[in-house]
Amino acid sequence: MTNAETINKLNEALEKLINAYEILQNSYDELTNDNEQVIKENDDLKAQLNAIESEKRDLEDNVNVLKDNTEKDSSNINSMLSKIEGLLSKKETNTTSSSFEKEENEIESNLSDNIQEDTSDNEINEDIIVDTENKSDENKDNNESSENKLDLNRMASLLNGFNN
Repeated sequence: MTNAETINKLNEALEKLINAYEILQNSYDELTNDNEQVIKENDDLKAQLNAIESEKRDLEDNVNVLKDNTEKDSSNINSMLSKIEGLLSKKETNTTSSSFEKEENEIESNLSDNIQEDTSDNEINEDIIVDTENKSDENKDNNESSENKLDLNRMASLLNGFNN
């Protein structure tokens, strides 16, 4: 082999080597760019994950607050309903007892007035009988109207409807 042939073969080998180096360099650059994109996407995904986890914690806190508020509201409603039931039952007993006391006082005052005004025994007896009958009729009317006004069974069913 001559020097010219050797130089020619060395040039060809050098060209192949340079082409292979350029191909490898391009591949390396592409991999580096891909790697940078993957790293960037990974960082973006981590940021999104952190934002979602933060939002999840906030939502869980809100749910816990709502549960607490619901429990407090429920207990407040139950206590209010119990107070209302108590007041209604108290009012019913007070209404009936006070109406009977009033009627008794009215009967007594009417009797004493009638006794003072009327001197004859027959007239007194007739007035007492008439007043007593009228008062008993009024008692019945008052009891019926108070029962119509305060129907506890109906109120209890309505209150039970609120609890469910």
